[in-house]
Amino acid sequence: MRMGMLTFSQRWKLLLEAKNIGYLTEDYLQEKYTTPQKKEGLFLVPNFIPTRDILEKIKSLHKGEALVYRNDIIAARATLDNFQFGNIEKTRDIKENLIFIKNSTDLFTYNHLAINFDFDLLTKNKTSHKLSITNGLLGNPDDIFIEEGARVEFSTLNTKEGKIYIGKEAEIMEGSHLRGPVAIGEQAKINMGAKVYGATTIGPHSRIGGEVSNLIVFGFSNKGHDGFLGNSVIGEWCNLGAGTNSSNLKNNYSPVKLWDYRKEKFETTKMQFVGVIMGDHAKTAINSQLNTGTSVGVGANIFTSGFPPNLIPNFSWGGNRNDEKFSLEKFYESAEKMMERRKCSLSKTDKSILKFIYLSK
Repeated sequence: MRMGMLTFSQRWKLLLEAKNIGYLTEDYLQEKYTTPQKKEGLFLVPNFIPTRDILEKIKSLHKGEALVYRNDIIAARATLDNFQFGNIEKTRDIKENLIFIKNSTDLFTYNHLAINFDFDLLTKNKTSHKLSITNGLLGNPDDIFIEEGARVEFSTLNTKEGKIYIGKEAEIMEGSHLRGPVAIGEQAKINMGAKVYGATTIGPHSRIGGEVSNLIVFGFSNKGHDGFLGNSVIGEWCNLGAGTNSSNLKNNYSPVKLWDYRKEKFETTKMQFVGVIMGDHAKTAINSQLNTGTSVGVGANIFTSGFPPNLIPNFSWGGNRNDEKFSLEKFYESAEKMMERRKCSLSKTDKSILKFIYLSK
C-alpha cells in the first residue's frame, strides 16, 4: 500500500537500510511476496509512521527483545524458524502515541503526515532541480522538491499548507494548480488545467485530470479527464472514464458508512468526508456517478446508469449487486492490454492471485 510518497515497504527499507526483506502474508499472496529467510532477523509490523526515538529503539533491538505498543508486539528480533511470541525474553512498552494505519480511510486521513515524513526522508542531503520561471509559486520555495527529468511549466504551486514533491520524469502540464501537501510519483502526469488539493498522493505512472482532493492513487491508474474525486483510495491499474464523479459528503452531513470486508456489513467510519475505496483493475465508464462511501471490488467494470450501490462486488460486469461477473479470461485479456501500454505484463503469479479473488465469496 502507498501513503505519502512511498509504499510502507519502501519506507522501511530506507529507514532500516535493509537489503533482504520478506513478507508474512495471506497464503494466496505469499508466492508474489517472498517468505522471510529462516534465520535471525527483525520482525516488523509496518503499518505505522515511526518517530525518531521509536526508530532508534527498533534498530537497537537484540535477539529475544521486542517492542510492545498497546499490548501488541510491533517489532522483535528473533529467529523465524521457531518464531513464537513466547520466545521473547524481554519487552519494552512504547508509551508515546503512534499514527497506526488500521483502516483504508486512515490512508488519506493521515496522508499529510506521511508526505511530510517522506519529504524529509527522500530529500535529505539532496538538491532540488530549479522551478521554471514560467510557474507561479506561493509559499516557501524550500518546500518544493523536483526530481531529475521532471517537467513543470505554466502552473501554480502553493506550499503554504504543505510540501510538494515531484518525482523523476513526472510532468505537470500547463494550467495545473497544486496545493500542498502533494506527492507526484515517478513518470506520473498531471493533465492540463487540473486542480490538485492536498493531502494528495499520485503514484507512479498515473495520470490525473479534473479536480482531486485528499486522494491516494497507488500507481499505474488513470483519472485523466474532468470530474471530482476526493477523500478516496484508488488501487493499481484502474481507469476512471471521462466525467466520473464521486461524492465525498452526504446531503444530510451525517457520518459515512463503508463496507467492512471482515465483518461483511456496513460500518460507520465516524467521518463526514469519505469518497471511494477502489480495488485494483477496476474501471468506470464515462459520466459514472459514485455515491459517498462506495467500495469498488477488484476488477469491477462499472457502466450502469444512475448511481450504482455503495458496494460493487469483485469483477462485477455493470456495477449493480446482481450483475453477472466479468469473464475471468476476458478480464485477463483486458488487463494485459492495459498493462502492455506501460510496458508491463500480467504474470502467472498475478493471474493466480486474481483467480483466487475471483473464486472467493
